[in-house]
Amino acid sequence: MKSLSSMFFSILAITALLTPALADEAPPPSQQAKAVEALVIKAAAVVEQDGKTAAFAKFREKDGEWFHGDTYLYAYDARGNVLLNAAFPQREGTNIAGQKDAKGKAFQDDILKVAATKGSGWVSYMFPKPGETEPSEKWAFVKKVTFDGASGLIASGFYPD
Repeated sequence: MKSLSSMFFSILAITALLTPALADEAPPPSQQAKAVEALVIKAAAVVEQDGKTAAFAKFREKDGEWFHGDTYLYAYDARGNVLLNAAFPQREGTNIAGQKDAKGKAFQDDILKVAATKGSGWVSYMFPKPGETEPSEKWAFVKKVTFDGASGLIASGFYPD
């Protein structure tokens, strides 16, 4: 019995080391963080109520509630296929699984994992600000949703000042 208990704790320790601490990530408290989180939660409710097609049409409207300045929504299915990217529509129809940031972090996989395992949460990564080439810290709030019967996520992000 003692060896079984020892083996269990060894497996638990190894699992803890190999699993990223996704649930513990959160940006510094700010109005930006609150606004992005509220935007994503509200957008998820719109998707659930109106369906993907109607919601995405609203989310693509520039200079509106959902897409203004460098704030925009994006959506993936559970396999990492881009369903919506209001700011970069050329990314729609591509797959983001496995993409890494400037520091080698598989941030897109983390985004998918947060939605799948936690339902919602924050992910940090390095990404260039609009019009820049050097990466800066960016935070994304992710929320799991159902798009016309299929699992996916809706998200938005911000660059802390």
